[in-house]
Amino acid sequence: MTQEVSWSAANVRRLQRHALLPPAPAGIDPSEVAAVICGAHSQLLSAAELSIALRIQGATRDTVRGALWDNHTLIKTYGPRGTVHLLAVEELPIWTAALSAIPARSPFPDEVRLTPQQAEEVVDTIGHALEDAELTIDELDRAIVDLLGAWAGERVMPAFQEMWPRWRQAVGRAAHRGVLCFGPNRGRRVTYTNPRRWLPRFRPASQDEAIATVIKRYLYAYGPATPKQFAQWIGAPPTWAHDQFERHRQELIMVDFAGTPAWLTRGDTMMPEGGEATGHVLLLPYFDAYVVGGQPREQLFPGQSATRALTPSGQAGNYPVLIINGVVTGVWHQRRSGRRIDVTVEPLTKLSTAQRRALELEVDRLGEILNGQPRLTVGTVTAGPHA
Repeated sequence: MTQEVSWSAANVRRLQRHALLPPAPAGIDPSEVAAVICGAHSQLLSAAELSIALRIQGATRDTVRGALWDNHTLIKTYGPRGTVHLLAVEELPIWTAALSAIPARSPFPDEVRLTPQQAEEVVDTIGHALEDAELTIDELDRAIVDLLGAWAGERVMPAFQEMWPRWRQAVGRAAHRGVLCFGPNRGRRVTYTNPRRWLPRFRPASQDEAIATVIKRYLYAYGPATPKQFAQWIGAPPTWAHDQFERHRQELIMVDFAGTPAWLTRGDTMMPEGGEATGHVLLLPYFDAYVVGGQPREQLFPGQSATRALTPSGQAGNYPVLIINGVVTGVWHQRRSGRRIDVTVEPLTKLSTAQRRALELEVDRLGEILNGQPRLTVGTVTAGPHA
């Protein structure tokens, strides 16, 4: 008989596994949290720092920065969906192999696109240029042109109202091959380096093993889920994702998830008893993994939340969100001036006395993480979504 899984039970399981109900014990390394949630989206590094720190008792943004720049247990690189993530550095062999296996389609016309041979040359050269250096994009540009020739630096790629050099098409590929990641900022300027400086014995895992591992990790944190939802989350063609689920079908099991066929990893189908997140209040930052990966959207963003906290296309993460009882129930925004942090929270339902007190405690925790003095205002958020 097919196991039936309710939305509420699956949602409590996700909250628990995301270390949101409750947070993980003090002292664990931030890389352990990043591993469980399959990476923290770090297009905004400050949001990624908050995402990870709020999942560890007593952690602050400095805890996460130490793991990233001092201890190198975290790495900032291109992850799922081709977006910047903080990943556990020890898992880089798995991620590089799995992400490299996803079919890529170039958006550029033939006269702009790198040939397969040119792409391989650029990836190798990027790795060589960064093997013992932290370079800004302009410095890396000069190094690539010096090593490969003028063709690599031709300004042929339209991007952000300017033209980028041809070689930059291969940046994501270089990251997925494990020869490029982000280094510490130099002032306001981003730098790049080679992750093998911190992981000298790096070797990509086999692609088949890596894909199976990533599917199981995804289902552990976000399941039950469908191949189509996995494709959306990782940034792959739905047909490819469906084929991978079929390929590894013996390791998976189908369940009835609130009336829809979905998948879990075989041997990992237990759901919490009770199945409710009653009284739980959270403030999650931009692009937090719980909301970006949470499906189905209509359950996680019920009623007005879908209009207020999703983009018109249905994309999640572009707004920081208020979570009450496990679902999105509003949005919030912070503005910092020195140590003072003004936090405006816009609930979409009336807060009970207990929920208001829980929200105040959550804002206090936000201040601890950000090393500031928070002040809560319950009112309308006027800031728009982050692109």
